[in-house]
Amino acid sequence: MTLAPGPVNRIQLCGGCVLEWDGVRLDDRLPGRQGRLLFAYLVLNRHRSTTRAELAEALWSREHPAAAEAGINALLSKLRRILGPGVVDGRSSLHLRLSRDTDVDVETAVSAVHRAESRVALGEFKNAWAPSLTALFIAERELLPGESAPWIDEHRVRMEDVRLRALEAHAAAAYGTGGTELPGAVRTGRRLIQLAPLRETGYQILMQALARQGNVAEALGVYSRLRDILRDELGVSPSAETQAVYDHLLHS
Repeated sequence: MTLAPGPVNRIQLCGGCVLEWDGVRLDDRLPGRQGRLLFAYLVLNRHRSTTRAELAEALWSREHPAAAEAGINALLSKLRRILGPGVVDGRSSLHLRLSRDTDVDVETAVSAVHRAESRVALGEFKNAWAPSLTALFIAERELLPGESAPWIDEHRVRMEDVRLRALEAHAAAAYGTGGTELPGAVRTGRRLIQLAPLRETGYQILMQALARQGNVAEALGVYSRLRDILRDELGVSPSAETQAVYDHLLHS
């Protein structure tokens, strides 16, 4: 007899803070806004140790109160009660120790986009679909919405990069699969150049997908648009890779 898998631990930071421990939602037990931020900071930095001074800086910036040490102690004590023994490890130097079955959405997104890119590089386009969408669905949601701090902004930049990489992998998967998936490559290519107008990979995918649909003139127009943007914004020309796509379209 096959046993059903037990409840897993799940942590979501994109689209709102969610903490599911042994199948039970616990995020409403986190000690207020600062408790959620402390938990999120420990999650995002769980592969290294953090000091109490660093945590105080993350929670209160340079205007943290004189009682920051007492505040950190109280928050950590409450967090330890919620998560159970051994999860928040250490005293002066703290480390969040999660079980292997814990699903952390930001880590899932990074892992998924890497798998998608690997499948695309190997030409396994259909196998790139699922991981590219997994990464995209997570990265599309804002990290810790409504909050503002330098460390949050830094991680948001990283998640935006994951988002763009997931879109690139998804577009490449659609283009590589071809047939009825070509319109998806065109749509995603257009979205890429809208989100990142100086990122040439989106233009490359869009040009190739349009050409395969028979819209060569439109594909050449995409190149012209990129050339003008790069000239006006940066004073440079398209890369050799983009130029190669353009030359192929001219002579095909």
